[in-house]
Amino acid sequence: MRSAGILMHVSSLPSNYGIGTLGEAAYRFIDFLERGRQTYWQILPLGPTGFGDSPYQSTSTFAGNPYFIDLERLQADGLLRKSEINGINWGSDPTAVDFSILYRYRLNVLRLAYGRFAENAPEDFGRFVRENQYWLEDYALFMSLKHYFGDRTWTEWEEEIRFRRPDALAFWRKKLRDEINFHCFLQYEFFHQWTQLTHYAHRHGIKIIGDIPIYVPMDSVDIWARPELFQLTEEYIPRRVAGCPPDSFNADGQLWGNPLYDWEAMKRDGYRWWVERIGGLAKMVDVIRIDHFRGFESYWSVPYGEKTARNGKWVKGPAMDLIRTFQRAYPDLRFIAEDLGFLTPEVIKMVSDSGFPGMKVLEFAFDDRETGNYLPHTYPRHCVCYTGTHDNETLAQWLNSLPPERLNYAIRYLGLNTEEGYAAGVIRGGMSSAADLFVAQMQDYLGLGAQTRMNIPGKLCAQNWRWRAEKGQITPELADRIAVMVRTFCRCPGSAQAL
Repeated sequence: MRSAGILMHVSSLPSNYGIGTLGEAAYRFIDFLERGRQTYWQILPLGPTGFGDSPYQSTSTFAGNPYFIDLERLQADGLLRKSEINGINWGSDPTAVDFSILYRYRLNVLRLAYGRFAENAPEDFGRFVRENQYWLEDYALFMSLKHYFGDRTWTEWEEEIRFRRPDALAFWRKKLRDEINFHCFLQYEFFHQWTQLTHYAHRHGIKIIGDIPIYVPMDSVDIWARPELFQLTEEYIPRRVAGCPPDSFNADGQLWGNPLYDWEAMKRDGYRWWVERIGGLAKMVDVIRIDHFRGFESYWSVPYGEKTARNGKWVKGPAMDLIRTFQRAYPDLRFIAEDLGFLTPEVIKMVSDSGFPGMKVLEFAFDDRETGNYLPHTYPRHCVCYTGTHDNETLAQWLNSLPPERLNYAIRYLGLNTEEGYAAGVIRGGMSSAADLFVAQMQDYLGLGAQTRMNIPGKLCAQNWRWRAEKGQITPELADRIAVMVRTFCRCPGSAQAL
């Protein structure tokens, strides 16, 4: 029943080409996980990144990120030449993704591959397009239109296509046919490489935990194609947007700005969009972590145009009506409920009624601003314990920033000592907890500091989403040390029945 996993996004894998990909380093990371006696690899959302380069602000809930397509595998397939990928400076810092370079060059290189692919497309390409038509047709057209209109948001396109008039759709599908096929090719290659990688993971006993953001951004195909499912005016301007209320961490709250769902409209067709969305990810991963799960019970609704989230209000969501819909559609699919933040009795009951394990974050246990109780001795078995998530400081950074009285409490409670290392001691505390699953960030196993933090929530920051591991950092010796701790606390593969 007990198991362990590591949180590390694909983008953070080592690479010669500016960002982690689905290539050799991903396979070697699976080998590392197996050697470290892990059961799970947890990743962030896999969609194409949008505003702020955030995987939680994707242009599509169904598509894969073309940046993750491995160029060396395209070269091996005869679709690229070595000079075409090595002749570009993909960035001078091997520890950080430079999204501006990827934006300038990556698709140009992939267009070269598409040109050769189109000369003799394999038979299964047509089958892939047909099987995914329910989302791929709109997505490929959307991305082609964005390219044609200089990457402007769809609300700035010409009126006829902005409002999806039938004649305009037919006109643009014909005019942009080759560009549309290019984007279909990108998705074909992404899903082909992803499927190969997951098959390798499963053969080596590793399961994938995926992540589904609760909201989608305004500049997404999801809203352009189905505006009636969102709280928009007749001119497609948001009426109210998403966020989080003020708390002891942020006096202004967090203004995410995503359009809110029209839950009544969604309910009328049996939440079909959500069912398809869950189903799309279920084909790719073994477990789905639902981001901001509490937003299904009630969500913070902020008037459009506000500069902060202060003037929002709580509005009731679909709660168990939606969750039961998931469970009926996918009875064997496993979920994790991200139940952090302000939890009311209603939210706690919804998490309990769902049967999904919730989350416990060790860093919160020693933060006097946190109102919940995250001390490990209070954990139920049916939960997932994290050192921290992608939204938290790394352990080394967090330990350095703790006030002396809180640090001393953590030292006493967890038995931290300099010989073992404080960060390693915190990991030991989580590993030894009753939680069925324990997950640590890769940065925490590596003992890395503030410069490797993945995200600062609610802030546009040049550092966000950029951390990459260097070649040689993720070693067999580290895997062996992790394996010792996993065996010590009985979290070995073969006994993982949790979730």
